Amino acid sequence: MFPTRRGLTRGAAAGLLAAPRLARGQAALTPVKFCLDWAFQGPQAPYVLAAERGFFREEGLNVTVDRGFGSGDTPVKVASGAYEFGIADLSPVIRLRLTTPASDVIAPMVVQQGSPLAVMTLKKTGITTAKQLEGRKLAAPESDAGRQLFPAFARAAGIDPARIGWVTVTPQLREPMLARGDADAITGFEVSGVFSLRSLNIAPDDIVSLRYADAGVALLSTALLVRRPYAEANARVVTGMIRAIARGHDLAWKEPDAAIAALAKRDATAPRDLEKARMLANFAFIRTPEVMSGGFGNLGTERVQAAIETVRGAFGITAELRAADLYAPQFLPPAAALKFSA
Repeated sequence: MFPTRRGLTRGAAAGLLAAPRLARGQAALTPVKFCLDWAFQGPQAPYVLAAERGFFREEGLNVTVDRGFGSGDTPVKVASGAYEFGIADLSPVIRLRLTTPASDVIAPMVVQQGSPLAVMTLKKTGITTAKQLEGRKLAAPESDAGRQLFPAFARAAGIDPARIGWVTVTPQLREPMLARGDADAITGFEVSGVFSLRSLNIAPDDIVSLRYADAGVALLSTALLVRRPYAEANARVVTGMIRAIARGHDLAWKEPDAAIAALAKRDATAPRDLEKARMLANFAFIRTPEVMSGGFGNLGTERVQAAIETVRGAFGITAELRAADLYAPQFLPPAAALKFSA
């Protein structure tokens, strides 16, 4: 039997996690290096807002927030110890755990239970179905979660992956390649690709998005990552990170302009209106019915196991991984700290 969210917050565990936060200045702050999954864009604004408003400091943490370079890259940085924490799509993390038995990266919090992974193309290519991707050229960074998990999408959609031509590009060139016609499609997070295309003056009606989830791929998305030995030795730090991240997302939903203002301090060139729209669109994958009814901790381990099996099947991996060895909800704060405002 896997532990339930309610069971984990009873008794002694609840007493530990419910301990009051440190008052600012009460004790020395614990330094923490935190790597995001991508550049400073709308979906990353809640983390930046949490830092600006002092939510991490109120947990006794001095957090350095750095941009990321893809969900395939961030888990490697966390696994190596270069960062104590990271944010990344969970699927590359699962693959890392399955193929690297010595890896001890765990996910104590899943931020996005809905998956925004998609193949994006333009109407002018004539591609309207997944099958029509065969014989076409797709552009993405090697570390892109959409590219890494494309085999699962291909399997679910009945695509022959051998008939897909890949072009490896830097993150900055992915959408321009599609806009110029140098690629027929791109992979990635829908909220990243679609809004980056819009910034290149591509009309929303001209963009076609083929979501992996719509093809029946069982997925979870963005999760907080940490190495198990660090988490077990620093449980209060992990719980504090989770509580601050939850507060940052709740406040960003209630005060989106404040979130984007904080983002603009990290990247003054960010188009505020577009990044605000991107952030709000991303909340559709965060504010799922499960999260709205039970908070960020309302995630059954059966869904985590289904996501693991998706990755195993897609890559033909024989190694096994139990949900309880990856998802660690015992570090979550009490349920009241994980609620989302209506």
